[in-house]
Formats: sequence, structure tokens, C-alpha cells
Amino acid sequence: MRVIPLLFLGLTSGVALAQAAPSPFMVGGRGFGTLQDAIAAIGDGEGTIRIAPGTYRECAVQSAGRIRYVAAEPGKAIFTRIACEGKAALVLRGRGAEVQGIVFSHIEVGDGNGAGIRIEKGPLAVSDSMFLDSQSGILSADDPNGVVTVDHSTFSGLGHDPTGNGAHGIYMGHYGRLRVTACRFERGQGGHYVKSRTPYVEVMDSSFDDSHGHMTNYMIDLSNGAKGRIAGNEFVFGRDKDNHSTLISVAPEGAKNDSTGLIVENNRARLAPGADFKPVFVGNWSGEAIVLRGNILGAGITPTARKW
Repeated sequence: MRVIPLLFLGLTSGVALAQAAPSPFMVGGRGFGTLQDAIAAIGDGEGTIRIAPGTYRECAVQSAGRIRYVAAEPGKAIFTRIACEGKAALVLRGRGAEVQGIVFSHIEVGDGNGAGIRIEKGPLAVSDSMFLDSQSGILSADDPNGVVTVDHSTFSGLGHDPTGNGAHGIYMGHYGRLRVTACRFERGQGGHYVKSRTPYVEVMDSSFDDSHGHMTNYMIDLSNGAKGRIAGNEFVFGRDKDNHSTLISVAPEGAKNDSTGLIVENNRARLAPGADFKPVFVGNWSGEAIVLRGNILGAGITPTARKW
């Protein structure tokens, strides 16, 4: 007579276990089945979404609030192959966002601008993240008051653009400021490693290894000029280049920003084995005086040249 109760107890125990299975997206003590649901729960407030290890074929849009996206185990939360609004895995236009420890891979869209992160409004801080084998890593719209910081992150195998125009590792439009620290850029597949139209930029203590790049362009392109500082970086100039004239460009698309006093210091640059170009380290189209000091350049690299 006890068989039925025992079976019933076993069944309910199984249900309880199933219900207790952890959710992939946690906001406080609440679990959600999708990232978009977790974002909706925060709304216009502030909150942290902890993301469990896993590979996620999903994307999300943040239109309000201030949200931190944090991998529970850095490097083990992977968003791949899906872009929202034909733009990115994360499309951000709320009051602010932080992204920590997340991997974005194989993000591609028809217009060639697929990105891990599309920042359209507000501040963004990225750390300990990876952007792999996609068209772009981080791509912005325009927000003159916005600030983007990127720290201890990797950009590898980016620039896959089917239109042939070349996507970029980081592309910043008319944002207020860009700061990149302790990042690694490597194996570009077209375009620039960093392209920025911000009036102020800092790129420091990072590495740009183009030795396995394919049809790449500038290492750092300050498209419309900028003030700021490029310091303590390591550059390896590859042999498979779409443009092999220059490593760092200042205002090649018109001097819309003031570049007076831009500091480029204490960097190291050399040619990769087999590269026989004679590039300029800093090509200056701005017509304004910039500061170069303490840079160690390998054979064949000219420190600077004024461009017209």
C-alpha cells in the first residue's frame, strides 16, 4: 500500500529538482530564461545581470536603465552568431552599461557592421571581455556626451566585411571620449584595429599584433583628429596590408577635431618577419603640432610625416 506514495514522493522530488535548476540570467535572487527578460525586469532602474557559463545564441536590446552584464565565470559566457536589429549581440541605448568577462564571437550581419556590442547612447565600460572572429568588436553611434572605456580585453580576427569596406576592432563615431587600456588587438581581417572620431582619445599599455593580419589598414586611426595620449603600446606591423603606409593616422578624413598637443610617447613598433615596407609611425594630416617622444622604432619605420 505504500508503493503509490513512494512513487508520488519520487515524482514530486524530481519536479522540485527541475524547478530548482539555476536560471542562466540572475538579477538579485530572481532567475530569467532569456537575457532580454532580465533586462526588462530592471527597466529604467539599476541592476546587475549575472550570466551563467554557457554558449548563448541570443541577443538583447537595452533601451533604459543602468545595467551591469557580468559573467559568473569570466570567459565562459559566450554570445555567438545572433545580432539584434541587424546590429549586435548587445544593443545599448539606456542610461549606461558595463560589460565584464563576456565573450562575443562570429557576429555578422548583411551590411558588414555586425558587432559584439553596439553602443548608441550613454556611457559604456568594458573589461575582461573578448571579441572574436566577427565583423566588428565594439561599434558606436553618436553621443557627444558619452564616454567609452575598454580595459583588459581582446580583439581578435575582426574585420570580416562582405561588402569589402572593412569593419574594425573598435569603431567610435562622434562620441565624447574613448579610453583603451591593457587590451590586445591581433589577427585583423580588414579595416583598422581602432578607429575613432572622438575629440579625445587615450590608448595605453596595449598590444597591436598584425603579424597574422589579412588586408588590414591603420593600427590606430584618429579619423578626424583628436587630443589625448597614445602611450606604452607595442605595435607589430604585418606584411599582408591593404594600406602599408602608416601605423597611426591623425585626421586622414579631415581635421574636424583639434589635435594640438596630442601625445604619442613611449611606444615600441617593429615590422613583422617578412614585411619589407617603410611605413610612417605617425602620419599627421591635421596640420597641427603633436608631441612624439620616447618611442622605440624598428628598422624601416619613419617616426612621423606631415600628410596632405
